[in-house]
Parts: sequence; structure tokens; C-alpha cells
Amino acid sequence: MTYRVKIKDSDLKFLVEDGESVLDAALRQGITLAYGCRSGTCGTCAGTVVEGQVEYPGKTPKAIKDQSVPAGKTLFCSANPLSNLVIDAQVMDDEVATQIKILPARVEALTKLNHDVMLLKLKLPASERMQFRAGQYIEILLKDGRRRSFSIANPPHDDEFLTLHIREVPDGYFTHHVFHEMEERAMLRIEGPHGSFYLRENTMDPIIMVAGGTGFGPCKAMIEQEMTTGFNRKIDLIWGARSEDDLYMRALAEKWAKENKNINFIPVLSEPKESDWAGETGWVHEAVMQHHSDLSGFDVYMCGPPPMINAGKAAFLEKGLDEERLFFDSFEFTEDAGQKKQPEAEIPPHLANPIVVQKKPYVTELEPGKTYYWCSCGRSEEQSFCDGAHQGTTFEPIAFEVDEQKKYGLCGCKHTKNPPYCDGSHRDL
Repeated sequence: MTYRVKIKDSDLKFLVEDGESVLDAALRQGITLAYGCRSGTCGTCAGTVVEGQVEYPGKTPKAIKDQSVPAGKTLFCSANPLSNLVIDAQVMDDEVATQIKILPARVEALTKLNHDVMLLKLKLPASERMQFRAGQYIEILLKDGRRRSFSIANPPHDDEFLTLHIREVPDGYFTHHVFHEMEERAMLRIEGPHGSFYLRENTMDPIIMVAGGTGFGPCKAMIEQEMTTGFNRKIDLIWGARSEDDLYMRALAEKWAKENKNINFIPVLSEPKESDWAGETGWVHEAVMQHHSDLSGFDVYMCGPPPMINAGKAAFLEKGLDEERLFFDSFEFTEDAGQKKQPEAEIPPHLANPIVVQKKPYVTELEPGKTYYWCSCGRSEEQSFCDGAHQGTTFEPIAFEVDEQKKYGLCGCKHTKNPPYCDGSHRDL
């Protein structure tokens, strides 16, 4: 059954299909509600159901169970309507809302920044760019349908590559692959941009940025974006980590502070191992309050692990921070993030490294009776092949995996020595 949803005090209306969440339906119809994790954990999408009823199919969302959202609020990323609705929800400005795309991305470089943080640099096809706001994130789409979310660590104006700061999760399914198996030139599918954590540029209020661990990445993007606008706002960057080694880009932050009078960098260690550490120690949110007894008149951006976010939200509001000027991105792990990667079934060599492209293919031959795999249209998630019919012809699929015995590849360029297909590198895919 289809339900109608109206957003209070606006002319915005949209339809929600049976089994669809309020947020997913809004995004599908071009209405960008505020959101973050999309899994019921961060609370960014919380709003009020003014009229009507909703339900949480399956289990109760974590943010509701933990009481990290106010009583009476609804998580629209997890709630399905049971009737027509009128809701009170934050809607992002048209100029902020950006087109969400699914794109192929090539691993350009893998650089270890310290013992457990990897800089993953991704290159999009030469004909594509992803429009995003500083602070937003992308999702990496895994073959089995799972997703992994990572913040973009570069500013929008410097978008030749998308850079991600990825911390290795003990026994993590995907991060183990990044640190121990992934190679340069590997192909990924990504979706984005996502999230309502981004730099607000419609105010001149001073900024406090609170980063925990790899939460430094989106803060870096926002600071570098602010640098391009003349840098008229004061920024306190307070970066919390366990030990000095975990401040993996400390030299860059110190350089910003040295060269820009409006930047103040404060590193805070919770478990310093260095006997000669003369900097601040303790919890990062407490360091904020030591430097600012009154937070009214500030914009506060927090990005990092959930305990830091939850402690900071409660403490900062008590210190006079306007709730509407508090922006945060909670780095929630997916439920299977800490599971060991299970041994996979043996994959035929010709299917081990599927190629994904979105533009016009260079092979126009499909052999009757053969099965072709992995199309960037997503149809391969529903069946074992894409026949290209959604492109208007059965002879030009977007992308496909070649048959093991054939000697043609993605573009028929004869770069088919080992493995038996072309990796597209000379096409700058």
C-alpha cells in the first residue's frame, strides 16, 4: 500500500511505498531530509510524527533503545508508515542537496598513515565527477550487497581524487581487505555523496571542530574548504586520540595553525604512552569545555566514535550551545564490521577481478548461451548476469565479465594477456 507524507510548514509532499522507510522514499523523490548513518544509530534523521502512525519493522533501532534521541522523536531512516503522515523534519536546502550517484572508482593509491590508518585514494572515470559538500561521506558497495561508509577527506574543489582515511577494525571484514589484500588499480563501486554533516557557509560564527580518531578526515575537508573562501571564521580544531602515534596527520594540522591566525589546533591524548608528552590529556569533549565555558554563539562540528558524540552532545548543550548549531557524524560500525572475514568459495580466475564501468562499452559481442557477470547497473545483484536490455539493446551492456576461453576484453584492444581481458587502464577509467 502507498501512503502520503506531508512535511509540516511546507508544500513538500511525497509517497512512500509498502515496506519503504520515510527517509528512503523522500530521497528517492528528490527531497533531502537530514540524515547520517541510515541505520538507526546516529539519530541525525530524528523528527516528529505530527499526524499518523509509523512502525519500526524488525528490531528497535539502536538510537531508540539507547535513548540517545529525545522521547517522542522518530527515526525516519528506520520508520515505515502505517498511515498517511504529517511530519516535522529538517529538510536540506536545494543548494545543499546533491545528486546521489553510483559510480565505478579505481584504487589509485594505498598509503599507510600510521600503524592502523590507511589513506585510500580513488579515481573516478575521466568523464565523471561527484559533487559533494565538505564533510559528507560515500558508501563502498560490496559484491554481497553489504555497504561500508567512509567520510571524504578532501574538499570539493580538490576533486581529482576522492581520499578516505580508513582505520583497520580488528577482524574487520572490509578493512582487513583494504590493509592486507587490496591492490592499486582494483575497481570498486561507490555511492554518494551522503549525509547532512557538512560545512555550513551561511554564517560567520566561530567554529569548534571536535575530531576523534579518523574523524579528522572530514574536519580536514571542511578546513581546507574554508581556506578557499578567505578564511574569515575562527576555528578551534580539537583532535582526540589515544596516543601520539594516532595523530596521524599532526604535522599538517600544526602547519595550518602556524600559517593561519584563525586556526587553533589542540591535540588531546586519552592514553599517552610518551613520557615527554606535554600536551593536553583526558577526554576530548572535556578539553572543549576547558577552553570554552560558554558555547553560545559557536557552531560545533563533531565527528568520531559514538561515545565521544554522545558525551559531547549532552555536555555542550549544558554549556549553552544552540542545538541547531550542533552538527555531528557518528562513526557507527556496521553489525558485521568486527566479524572475521570468512573463507570464500573458490572463484574462477576470469571472475576474480570484475570490471565495472558506466559509459559506452567498447565490446559489442555477446555470445549466445554464455553468462556474463557484474554490471554496474546493479542488475547483477538480482541475477547472475546483465543482458544489457535496459540499455535498449542486448548487444551493448554497460560492462560485463568476459568468458574465460575468449580472447576479447572490455574494449577489444588486445590488452588481453594476463588475465584474459583488458583492465581498461589505457582508457583512463
